[in-house]
Amino acid sequence: MKNYLYLENGSVFEGDLLTKSIKKAAIGEIVFFTGMTGYQEVLTDPSYKDQIVVFTYPLIGNYGVNENDFESKKPHVAGVVVYEGNMSHSHYQAKNSLGEYLDKWNIPLLSHVDTRAVVKNIRQEGSMQAVITSEEGCTVKPSQGCLTAHVAEVSTKVIESFGEGDKHIVLMDFGYKKSILDSLVQQGCRVSIVPFDTGFDQIKELQPDGILLSNGPGDPKQLEYLLGNLKKIISKFPTMGICLGHQLTALAFGGNTKKMLFGHRGANQPVVDLKTKKVYMSSQNHSYEVDEPSLQGTSLQVRFRNVNDSTVEGLMHEDLPIFTTQYHPEANPGPIESSQLFNDFLQMINDYSGREKAYA
Repeated sequence: MKNYLYLENGSVFEGDLLTKSIKKAAIGEIVFFTGMTGYQEVLTDPSYKDQIVVFTYPLIGNYGVNENDFESKKPHVAGVVVYEGNMSHSHYQAKNSLGEYLDKWNIPLLSHVDTRAVVKNIRQEGSMQAVITSEEGCTVKPSQGCLTAHVAEVSTKVIESFGEGDKHIVLMDFGYKKSILDSLVQQGCRVSIVPFDTGFDQIKELQPDGILLSNGPGDPKQLEYLLGNLKKIISKFPTMGICLGHQLTALAFGGNTKKMLFGHRGANQPVVDLKTKKVYMSSQNHSYEVDEPSLQGTSLQVRFRNVNDSTVEGLMHEDLPIFTTQYHPEANPGPIESSQLFNDFLQMINDYSGREKAYA
């Protein structure tokens, strides 16, 4: 049976289905990922909720799927498009093939698609709606914006605690990656993961030393109703924001965000730290960016900048102990050059604690 990928702009691509027959068409925003490895982390990253991911590297699935590299308990993508994805996996840790894993979750894996042509469509016209289906003559309806409250779907519903240590970090869960939690625990932190809409009073009762605003899916402006609460929280406690957390910080202090043409997704984005002048190769996954002109008149300053296109990659507050990164310092998949930012976060907490004691 023939299977197809239909794009919103009218383009059609035929491919071979490596999972079971499609009972229900997979519909979602189509995006592309440029990394050569890390497909397991991408599939289970909540930031990809309901997206169809095209992998640009032509050989996907050659090391299978293991039990260690999941970023959450299940895959969140709507569908997967590859050129070749049916190879025999050879890694000693592998428990399933890529096809077997996606089949378990009823997520279609479409192969032998001209992924270069698909990516050219996305780069020229931007991210768009797409459908994977066995039906012929399908018409893709344009997206009417981000209508689904994805963050509410992927965030924890209860408070969970992990690790032990002197420093207590509250991780506000907008769709966090497990690698962020692991990075904090490895630094000797006690971490409380709380729902994305947890109020200031409840956060205060937890007596955190610091706050981490996590990554997550969708348009940050969907969460505008939370900005007052978030500003109150991050103005009180030392804070680090990652990806969506970075964007929400900008909005909370009066900045603006906007949709990018096709976003940044991959493990090879160069970022310069304007404070230290160091350049990092970074792992990224985002469709939205902070609009730099909107920061004028706010208390936020640009700290990190993308070397390729000069987009804002991170912020710092001029007075408060707050900094953010658009990219992922936990970097799974991707280079770990910027992982020391978690050390910087803890140092910022220590400095703030010392300052508070000095003025007590």
